[in-house]
Amino acid sequence: MYLVMGMLAALYEAQRSGKGDVIDAAITDGSASLMSMFHSMDKLGAWIPERGSNMLDGPAPYYDVYETSDGRFVSIGSIEPQFYALLVEKANLDPEEFANPYDKTQWPQMKISLIEIFKTKSQAQWCEVMEGTDVCFAPVLNYREAPVHPHNVARKTYIEIDGLTQPAPAPRFTRSDCATPTSPSAEGADTQEVLAQWGFSEQEITALGTEGALS
Repeated sequence: MYLVMGMLAALYEAQRSGKGDVIDAAITDGSASLMSMFHSMDKLGAWIPERGSNMLDGPAPYYDVYETSDGRFVSIGSIEPQFYALLVEKANLDPEEFANPYDKTQWPQMKISLIEIFKTKSQAQWCEVMEGTDVCFAPVLNYREAPVHPHNVARKTYIEIDGLTQPAPAPRFTRSDCATPTSPSAEGADTQEVLAQWGFSEQEITALGTEGALS
């Protein structure tokens, strides 16, 4: 992805300056860039390197994955106060117990309570309660379930080609449509067409085939 971003930026620059460029994209550089937020939070005193000690890496009760009564899972990320208030309302939580969401000393007991609460309903039942609200909630789906989720169906996030379900081209554009991918051609199916595009005559292509060069 970083390589593609670099190529697009270089093409834009070439159109403006008339000069080309070489894109140097390393996986480690991209990984480091994706960690920018954590470096910033560390400098602000909002993150420490010990695992399981921060809001986003497990201990916060309002930012985690919970098992439901049918052995499936749901996720919540109700960090902002207005989203957290909805979580308390929709999950029918004790307002007093959950009155101080940023008090880390209260997190362990709040986590236990949420574990128990989410096990009182199935994943589908929690979806009925929380989907379509601002709780910041989603069911945890596997790659076979995701294509039939109503949101993905409405977005047409997945397409089917020759009976095989796969992600649709992304991103999308308002003024043009991405062509629907097709299944790959059989080996050698396009050889003659490609050779013709390269300037080979029909006689030359026939000769190559006779000599076994195209098999």
